[in-house]
Amino acid sequence: MIIPIRCFSCGAVIAHKWEEFTELTISGIEMADALDKVGLMRYCCRRMYVGHIDLITETAPFSTSIQ
Repeated sequence: MIIPIRCFSCGAVIAHKWEEFTELTISGIEMADALDKVGLMRYCCRRMYVGHIDLITETAPFSTSIQ
């Protein structure tokens, strides 16, 4: 859904780098190079980005707003 704030394994804050990482990968940079550029060097933190599937745009239409 939404990228977790912290890495599940080491507890490092990783969410603030998600937008930059996405922009780099969309621009055509390889995933490994994009992870290096945003500063994710630990395997556990890199795993959080590589294994993430962004489903927020698919689930948002089904959310309800309280009025």
